[in-house]
Amino acid sequence: MLATSGALIKDTLYQERVNPQWVRLLEVLRMNARYTRCEGTELFTEDGRRILDFLSGNCVHNLGHNHPTVIEAVKDALEHRGPAMLANYVPELAGELADKLCWRAGGRATKVYFCSSGSEGVEAAIKFSRAHTRRNGLLYAEGAFHGLSMLADTEAVPFGNLATLELKLASKRFAAFIVEPLQSEGGVRVPPPAYLETAQALCRRHGTLFVVDEVQTGLYRTGRFLASHHCNIEPDMFVLAGALSGGLIPSAALLMSDQVYESVHGSIDRTSAFSENGLAMRAGLATLEALEREHLGERALDAGDYLRTRLREALTGYEMVKDVRGLGLLNGIEFQAPRKLGLRVSFQAFGKIHPGMFGQVLVMRLFQQGFLTQMCGNNCMVLKVAPPLVVKEREADEFVHAVTYAVEMMHSSGTFWSDALGLARRAIAK
Repeated sequence: MLATSGALIKDTLYQERVNPQWVRLLEVLRMNARYTRCEGTELFTEDGRRILDFLSGNCVHNLGHNHPTVIEAVKDALEHRGPAMLANYVPELAGELADKLCWRAGGRATKVYFCSSGSEGVEAAIKFSRAHTRRNGLLYAEGAFHGLSMLADTEAVPFGNLATLELKLASKRFAAFIVEPLQSEGGVRVPPPAYLETAQALCRRHGTLFVVDEVQTGLYRTGRFLASHHCNIEPDMFVLAGALSGGLIPSAALLMSDQVYESVHGSIDRTSAFSENGLAMRAGLATLEALEREHLGERALDAGDYLRTRLREALTGYEMVKDVRGLGLLNGIEFQAPRKLGLRVSFQAFGKIHPGMFGQVLVMRLFQQGFLTQMCGNNCMVLKVAPPLVVKEREADEFVHAVTYAVEMMHSSGTFWSDALGLARRAIAK
């Protein structure tokens, strides 16, 4: 009783002092679980449930939760009481990690600027781009997510549309074109053949820097060290974050060419406060070691192929399933409005309650079956399927079974659709 009361007090404090809407949403979805232990793909709750994580904290937990190699590296650093953050000090671990990142990235990547998040990494890329080109404009692809910063003088072009990109670049107003090699929050959108290669060539022609956001796609998520390595490109800058430190310590890195670095060197501060701290650098080195020792890039390719094949086999024939796509272990199941009148009426009723209602009911259903998932942030009709790279075949099979059950229910049972009404009532009551 005391433990339960304590948990309730903590929930109340978070709701009052941090983010009341988030607590309300989890309560409405009946997903406000209290996790006591997280290991690999498994999340264990206070009430004895086992939840399989098929989201990886938006591709942060490539190694799985609390990987022992990373934990031991951080513990060792703490126990030795070495330097973590010092002024007027050369952090050797940062140099070691930067060397390993540049070597693996290849191409033009020769220098690294460390920071604490993907948003910071994108901001740093923008500052370097503007300083290097002496232009202010920024281009990005529609549907992209590049962090939560507020940026001025930005314009969007359709993802995969080279004609519009070339037209914009020809104005010579843009410092950088920043693009994800595989759009994650936009709906796990795989680019058309040669899109990235041609986009890079257009940027070179018009003096715009070509920047690739690998925050969710890097660190072997798609099978290669970078998703860019599936293409023949050499960007001026890469942004890495999330999985860089095993999901335990905030860490990010901007990799860039010598030309970009040298044109800016000395005009901005060397680092942000926590960027090269010893714990993050130790965690980063341990993460690279574990990813490669366990051959998780190869596993991501094999497991991704297996998962997509099984999903396509199981979901083919359901009219609301439009596509299953992805690369490695970054995948999406795209849904569409039904054609049959009975289903269409229910689906449209969902939309009137809230445009994202269908997706959230699906996520809630999967959670009830023991899976943590989410719809893509900028496309509420695509379910993101991105388990840790350590996912086992039997766990993939469990997920396929759970998704198939939920899809069968939405096509044949009124229960799936009536859940929205209950969810709406709980939202109003909150």
